[in-house]
Amino acid sequence: MTPQSQQHRSGLAYGMAAYGMWGLVPLFWPLLEPTGAVEILAHRMVWSLVAVVLILLVMRRWSWIPPLLRQPARLGMIAIAAAVISVNWGLYIWGVNSGHVVETSLGYFINPLVSIGFGVVLLRERLRPAQWAAVGVGVAAVAVLSIGYGTLPWIALTLAFSFATYGLVKKRIGLGGLESLAAETAVQFLPALGFVIFLTASGESTFGSEGAGHSALLVSSGLITAVPLICFGTAAVRLPLSTIGMLQYIAPIFQFALGVAVFHESMPPERWAGFALVWLALALLIWDALRTARRARAQLHEAAARAATAKRNGDTAEDPVLG
Repeated sequence: MTPQSQQHRSGLAYGMAAYGMWGLVPLFWPLLEPTGAVEILAHRMVWSLVAVVLILLVMRRWSWIPPLLRQPARLGMIAIAAAVISVNWGLYIWGVNSGHVVETSLGYFINPLVSIGFGVVLLRERLRPAQWAAVGVGVAAVAVLSIGYGTLPWIALTLAFSFATYGLVKKRIGLGGLESLAAETAVQFLPALGFVIFLTASGESTFGSEGAGHSALLVSSGLITAVPLICFGTAAVRLPLSTIGMLQYIAPIFQFALGVAVFHESMPPERWAGFALVWLALALLIWDALRTARRARAQLHEAAARAATAKRNGDTAEDPVLG
């Protein structure tokens, strides 16, 4: 096995581990009850920073901090990213613990379509016909699901738009996954710690009052956040973006399956119809991505063949024996 194929296989393993953990995380948040979503969010922020700092200590990755502190614009973008992901995390935890696991999965199914929309509106990107078709089917899906839910699926839409915004901001920040999480949780840390101290002082904190096991689970929320991201970061440097794009659907598929099979959430026919449209839109995106990747590889091979032919012809023309 070549080193390149070994890297690809290990990258697939890390990527599947990352998205698998993100897909199974709805099983974790209910374990933290009776802690409310906001208190869980605060603990997640506090213990995520602790976990990331310990990892950075082990890996000795500190050189990125001084240059970052000298760039106020990037620090401002990090603050925006921290605010947006706080909304995403908090709503996701609340959604799972309030019996909306299926709708939270919908948010991450819709997210690629929202990201494409951002690319058109904000980055002036041009879409291929299949991408336009996928966006149109996605809009129709939201309309059908709105009828099914009796209102806009606001949990799904907020998760999709907040995560797409987070991705857009992170792209402009340009930090690696671990470094980015460290910077964002550093912004979140003091407000989150202040809220935990306030709850403790007012006698409303569940940390310590529900037993050592419950407190350990709250502390482990930092690892639940950091470990999948480390796996993702490892996969991202070993796999092409097209493969990462395919793997990202593992998480919402797992979440949807948990919502239906484990949490027994209601799925009337109109919701199945809406999800079917969403899956159709994603199938169009995947088909278009695979076709575009094949076309790009074919063009690359043709260019390499032409270059090799030109080189051989040039060598023949310059050969003093044959010339």
